[in-house]
Amino acid sequence: MVNVLSEEKKQQVLALGRLSWSLRRIEQETGVRRETASRYLKAAGVELRGARCRRAPDSKAASQVSTGSGPDSKAASEVSTDLEGPGTASAAASERSPPAPTRRATVSLCEPYRETIELGLSRGRNAMAIWQDLVDEQGFVGRYSSVKRFVAHSRGTGSPEAFCVIVTAAGEEAQVDYGTGPMVRDPKTGKYRRTRLFVMTLGYSRKSVRLLCWRSGSREWSELHEQACRRLGGATRTVVLDNLREGVIKPDVYDATLNPLFRDVLAHYGVVALPCRVRDPNRKGKVESGVGHAKRTPLKGMHFESLEEAQAYLDRWEARWADTRIHGTTKRQVSAMFAEEQPALLALPIEPFRYYQHGMRTVHLDGYVEVEAAYYAPPPGWIGKQVAVQWDGSRVRILDPKSGELLREHRRAERGWRRIQEPDRPSVRRRPRTSCSRGRVSQARASASCATRSMCATAKSACAASWACSRWRRSTVPSWSRTRASPPSSWASSTTASCASGSIDTPRASSRCAKSIR
Repeated sequence: MVNVLSEEKKQQVLALGRLSWSLRRIEQETGVRRETASRYLKAAGVELRGARCRRAPDSKAASQVSTGSGPDSKAASEVSTDLEGPGTASAAASERSPPAPTRRATVSLCEPYRETIELGLSRGRNAMAIWQDLVDEQGFVGRYSSVKRFVAHSRGTGSPEAFCVIVTAAGEEAQVDYGTGPMVRDPKTGKYRRTRLFVMTLGYSRKSVRLLCWRSGSREWSELHEQACRRLGGATRTVVLDNLREGVIKPDVYDATLNPLFRDVLAHYGVVALPCRVRDPNRKGKVESGVGHAKRTPLKGMHFESLEEAQAYLDRWEARWADTRIHGTTKRQVSAMFAEEQPALLALPIEPFRYYQHGMRTVHLDGYVEVEAAYYAPPPGWIGKQVAVQWDGSRVRILDPKSGELLREHRRAERGWRRIQEPDRPSVRRRPRTSCSRGRVSQARASASCATRSMCATAKSACAASWACSRWRRSTVPSWSRTRASPPSSWASSTTASCASGSIDTPRASSRCAKSIR
């Protein structure tokens, strides 16, 4: 089948051929085979560079050359290339062949900078970074390829990095870490799923406890530590761990913030956590080696139908092979060293740890925090602030987020109910009680009501009288009013009596009545 190139690729091959490129170079740059490129170039009349004729085939086939190691086998220099004898042919070939050129040893341009390059390699820098540093800081005139070759040669001949062995006393330290476990069939989906491998290794005897689990969380991480301590029959005084989220919330060299649940579990067993520095796995190299040992040897390529089956297989391998092996560093049996270390472990508490849930809550304007649709009151003065809350099936604890001080502890309430301690209840303002009895109060209220009604009647009579007076004044104006004389005494007395009696119905104001009287 003949390869047919696209028009664009064809023009590219022809253009490179006119530039006197070799067929090998055209193949490397374009991906077109040399035979195909040669056919297109010849069809276009482009002269090929370096065209050479093939040599005539040898008189003897390659199948006649002996490749064995016996005494009758011929060396490659004794193979004849013509019809003459082997001795004559080899002599003639040795006379005609020119001597092999010897390559003169040259000194690399990087040799004066060997110490600088080795220092950069010890810091983990690559060849490009080292070359850039040499050019910027020391005026290096060589190219990057020279530094690259020198670095490759130095890495090949350099000695491996040395590590110190951390020696600990019996019962002093344990190292923990996670790794990838085997493939186990998930009971929910029916498919194989990768599990997680938890490993705790004792620093003195190298005794390891390996546990498998489906998922990882703060509670699962703490429960795995508790199970490992139960299997060992005791606890160490310190635990060296990585800065994973389940154990360390905020990594820090001097004062790391531990997960509250994990911290309380370790305190329950009398253990102190020692988080490693970030990206420093050599501090817990014993457990790193234990994880790799389990992944490479018993679990490599294994599939299990259930997690219990995988754990049982791992426990059998641990007892049969891992505990009976001679450790490469201590040169002693692991089980024998663990028998010496087990009496030095801390005694386990009688009761297991009571696990709880934890979180941060903001105190509402009503002075309560919400936990699973129930409400619990902290002390006064925390409205709008955040508090740490811990709860289990029976208790709810409210703590200071900074100091960890217990502020309040309540019993669990049902959904929608509230819990508050008696000293935290707000005071209710009440009216002071009088010394009079209920009968006196009723009598006083009745008297006040009667007085109010009489005042209303008097005002109504006064208004009616004033209206009647003003109406009478408009209808009958006496002659003495034009001369601005005083009214007769009989008229004034009769008018006053009418106003006082209130016999005339009127809505006018009483002030006008008094004015007319004057």
